[in-house]
Amino acid sequence: MSRVTTATLQEMKEKGDPITLLTAYDYPTACLLDEAGIDILLVGDSLGNTVLGYENTLPVTLEESLHHTAAVARGAKRAMVVGDLPFLYYQTTIGEAVWNAGRYLKEAGAHAVKLEGGRERADAVRAMVETGIPVMGHLGLTPQMVHQFGGYRVQGKTDEAAQRLIEDALILEEAGIFSLVLECIPADVAAEVTEKLKIPTLSCGAGPHCDGQVMVVHDMLGCTDRKPPKFVKQYANLREIALEAVKTFKKEVKEGIFPGPEHCYGK
Repeated sequence: MSRVTTATLQEMKEKGDPITLLTAYDYPTACLLDEAGIDILLVGDSLGNTVLGYENTLPVTLEESLHHTAAVARGAKRAMVVGDLPFLYYQTTIGEAVWNAGRYLKEAGAHAVKLEGGRERADAVRAMVETGIPVMGHLGLTPQMVHQFGGYRVQGKTDEAAQRLIEDALILEEAGIFSLVLECIPADVAAEVTEKLKIPTLSCGAGPHCDGQVMVVHDMLGCTDRKPPKFVKQYANLREIALEAVKTFKKEVKEGIFPGPEHCYGK
């Protein structure tokens, strides 16, 4: 069982073999997704609103992200593990960005990092890559910019915005990213970016024409009570199953059904 690497992903793009990426935030989920053959496990800053109960991704700290990345890395035997740099840990100085990114590989066992932004992040990307840190880019709806965008809105809808996004993608590729997440942009724009780039693109609500697909695992498994984004396909409703199981546990305890003789130790 060979580890998925940046070279593996490049080969998949060239062969037309679609790449799968799901988020993971803990050891048991990582083990499950790895066993299922998912190619990339992203410890996204979606950790904030998915697992930690924050309103959005902005409050996530580097230490929180490293903690969860390390747990995922312990569970992933084949999948590439990517740690998502949180807000304000790579936008200040290039030196700080490289140092913080390096901690994902050195301390948390990740194989790469992800960061948001276009041409304004190119120098930081270049410095990370020169240091030996693989970098995944992220364009389109970048959640750390939610307040600047005025909410979670589709990006790249005008000709001007689409052209800037394409230019940013090419700049990031030149700076050395090994792949690029495109989030919530029109499918035709994502198709054009994918055609122009030599590196793999990954669609998160950017249509079917990218080299792979991304989803938040809690959304696709139906683990939350929030309404998922339009682009999410829910493959199960685990929240409903779990809720019913917990209610049954409570009922059986109240009625003296659990624990039964088969759950008790003898002498």
